[in-house]
Amino acid sequence: MAKKQKKNSGGTPATVALTAAGTPFTLHAYEHDPASPSYGEEAAEALGVSPDRVFKTLVADVDGELTVAVVPVAGQLDLKALASAVGGKRAAMADPAAAERTTGYVRGGISPLGQRKRLRTVLDASASDHASICISAGRRGLEVELSPADLAALTSAVVAPIGRA
Repeated sequence: MAKKQKKNSGGTPATVALTAAGTPFTLHAYEHDPASPSYGEEAAEALGVSPDRVFKTLVADVDGELTVAVVPVAGQLDLKALASAVGGKRAAMADPAAAERTTGYVRGGISPLGQRKRLRTVLDASASDHASICISAGRRGLEVELSPADLAALTSAVVAPIGRA
Protein backbone atom coordinates (compact mmCIF):
# COMPACT_ATOMS: atom_id res chain seq x y z
CA MET A 1 0.00 0.00 0.00
CA ALA A 2 1.31 3.44 -0.89
CA LYS A 3 2.35 5.68 1.96
CA LYS A 4 0.36 8.90 2.21
CA GLN A 5 2.48 12.01 2.16
CA LYS A 6 1.56 14.95 4.33
CA LYS A 7 1.18 18.22 2.51
CA ASN A 8 2.71 21.19 4.24
CA SER A 9 0.38 23.75 2.66
CA GLY A 10 3.16 25.39 0.68
CA GLY A 11 5.35 25.86 3.72
CA THR A 12 9.06 25.19 3.69
CA PRO A 13 10.76 22.73 6.04
CA ALA A 14 11.86 25.79 8.07
CA THR A 15 8.33 27.17 8.52
CA VAL A 16 6.99 23.68 9.21
CA ALA A 17 9.64 23.27 11.96
CA LEU A 18 8.76 26.65 13.48
CA THR A 19 5.04 25.85 13.46
CA ALA A 20 5.61 22.39 14.95
CA ALA A 21 7.71 23.91 17.74
CA GLY A 22 5.04 26.53 18.49
CA THR A 23 7.60 29.28 17.95
CA PRO A 24 6.21 32.73 17.07
CA PHE A 25 7.49 34.06 13.75
CA THR A 26 6.56 36.41 10.93
CA LEU A 27 6.96 35.40 7.31
CA HIS A 28 8.14 38.01 4.80
CA ALA A 29 7.97 37.34 1.06
CA TYR A 30 9.51 39.52 -1.62
CA GLU A 31 10.18 39.30 -5.34
CA HIS A 32 13.63 37.72 -5.72
CA ASP A 33 15.80 39.06 -8.54
CA PRO A 34 18.02 36.23 -9.89
CA ALA A 35 20.55 38.85 -11.03
CA SER A 36 21.04 40.21 -7.50
CA PRO A 37 24.69 39.89 -6.42
CA SER A 38 23.81 39.39 -2.72
CA TYR A 39 20.75 37.45 -1.58
CA GLY A 40 20.96 38.86 1.94
CA GLU A 41 21.37 42.50 0.99
CA GLU A 42 18.55 42.07 -1.53
CA ALA A 43 16.33 40.75 1.29
CA ALA A 44 17.23 43.64 3.62
CA GLU A 45 16.44 46.21 0.95
CA ALA A 46 13.21 44.52 -0.17
CA LEU A 47 11.95 44.21 3.40
CA GLY A 48 13.10 47.68 4.47
CA VAL A 49 15.10 46.15 7.31
CA SER A 50 18.58 47.20 8.44
CA PRO A 51 21.22 44.78 7.04
CA ASP A 52 22.52 44.18 10.57
CA ARG A 53 19.15 42.52 11.41
CA VAL A 54 19.13 40.25 8.35
CA PHE A 55 21.30 37.18 8.81
CA LYS A 56 22.69 34.85 6.17
CA THR A 57 23.17 31.12 6.62
CA LEU A 58 26.56 29.86 5.50
CA VAL A 59 27.81 26.29 5.56
CA ALA A 60 31.46 25.70 6.39
CA ASP A 61 33.64 22.65 6.81
CA VAL A 62 35.23 22.62 10.27
CA ASP A 63 37.80 19.84 10.60
CA GLY A 64 35.82 17.66 8.19
CA GLU A 65 32.38 18.34 9.72
CA LEU A 66 29.81 20.58 8.06
CA THR A 67 28.82 23.44 10.35
CA VAL A 68 26.26 26.22 9.90
CA ALA A 69 27.25 29.83 10.57
CA VAL A 70 24.54 32.48 10.88
CA VAL A 71 25.97 35.98 10.46
CA PRO A 72 24.68 39.44 9.49
CA VAL A 73 24.47 40.04 5.74
CA ALA A 74 26.27 43.35 6.25
CA GLY A 75 29.48 41.56 7.29
CA GLN A 76 31.53 38.45 6.66
CA LEU A 77 32.15 35.17 8.40
CA ASP A 78 35.39 34.91 10.37
CA LEU A 79 36.37 31.29 9.66
CA LYS A 80 38.96 31.17 12.48
CA ALA A 81 36.38 32.40 14.98
CA LEU A 82 33.88 29.81 13.71
CA ALA A 83 36.38 26.98 14.15
CA SER A 84 37.23 28.22 17.63
CA ALA A 85 33.54 28.49 18.61
CA VAL A 86 33.04 24.75 18.01
CA GLY A 87 36.42 23.63 19.34
CA GLY A 88 37.89 23.08 15.88
CA LYS A 89 41.21 23.98 14.36
CA ARG A 90 40.48 24.78 10.71
CA ALA A 91 37.45 26.02 8.84
CA ALA A 92 36.81 26.61 5.16
CA MET A 93 33.67 27.32 3.20
CA ALA A 94 31.89 24.08 2.31
CA ASP A 95 31.44 22.89 -1.24
CA PRO A 96 28.10 24.44 -2.37
CA ALA A 97 26.83 21.10 -3.73
CA ALA A 98 27.60 19.38 -0.41
CA ALA A 99 25.85 22.19 1.49
CA GLU A 100 22.74 21.88 -0.71
CA ARG A 101 22.69 18.09 -0.54
CA THR A 102 23.13 18.00 3.25
CA THR A 103 20.67 20.77 4.14
CA GLY A 104 18.07 20.05 1.47
CA TYR A 105 18.02 23.72 0.47
CA VAL A 106 19.41 25.61 -2.53
CA ARG A 107 22.18 28.18 -2.20
CA GLY A 108 20.70 31.56 -1.37
CA GLY A 109 17.79 29.82 0.36
CA ILE A 110 19.57 27.73 3.00
CA SER A 111 17.88 28.10 6.36
CA PRO A 112 19.35 27.09 9.71
CA LEU A 113 15.94 25.51 10.44
CA GLY A 114 14.37 22.36 9.02
CA GLN A 115 17.52 21.01 7.42
CA ARG A 116 17.55 17.50 5.96
CA LYS A 117 20.49 16.65 8.24
CA ARG A 118 20.72 18.81 11.34
CA LEU A 119 24.13 20.45 11.43
CA ARG A 120 26.03 22.11 14.27
CA THR A 121 25.04 25.76 14.27
CA VAL A 122 26.83 28.89 15.45
CA LEU A 123 24.87 32.16 15.68
CA ASP A 124 26.83 35.41 15.64
CA ALA A 125 26.67 37.13 19.02
CA SER A 126 25.47 40.38 17.40
CA ALA A 127 22.04 38.74 16.95
CA SER A 128 21.48 39.29 20.68
CA ASP A 129 21.52 43.05 20.05
CA HIS A 130 18.11 42.79 18.37
CA ALA A 131 14.62 41.85 19.55
CA SER A 132 14.12 40.02 16.25
CA ILE A 133 16.22 39.02 13.26
CA CYS A 134 15.41 37.80 9.76
CA ILE A 135 16.79 34.56 8.33
CA SER A 136 16.04 32.57 5.22
CA ALA A 137 12.78 30.68 5.43
CA GLY A 138 14.18 28.06 3.07
CA ARG A 139 13.53 29.63 -0.30
CA ARG A 140 14.94 32.62 -2.18
CA GLY A 141 12.55 35.51 -1.70
CA LEU A 142 11.21 34.26 1.63
CA GLU A 143 12.48 35.37 5.04
CA VAL A 144 11.30 34.50 8.51
CA GLU A 145 11.54 36.97 11.40
CA LEU A 146 11.96 35.56 14.89
CA SER A 147 13.75 36.24 18.15
CA PRO A 148 17.46 35.34 18.25
CA ALA A 149 16.84 33.39 21.47
CA ASP A 150 14.21 31.23 19.74
CA LEU A 151 16.56 30.60 16.81
CA ALA A 152 19.39 29.62 19.16
CA ALA A 153 17.09 27.29 21.12
CA LEU A 154 15.61 25.60 18.04
CA THR A 155 19.02 24.95 16.46
CA SER A 156 20.91 24.27 19.73
CA ALA A 157 23.26 26.99 18.49
CA VAL A 158 26.45 28.13 20.07
CA VAL A 159 26.30 31.93 20.29
CA ALA A 160 29.73 33.44 19.59
CA PRO A 161 31.33 36.42 17.83
CA ILE A 162 31.92 34.86 14.39
CA GLY A 163 31.09 37.80 12.14
CA ARG A 164 33.27 40.70 11.12
CA ALA A 165 32.52 43.98 9.38
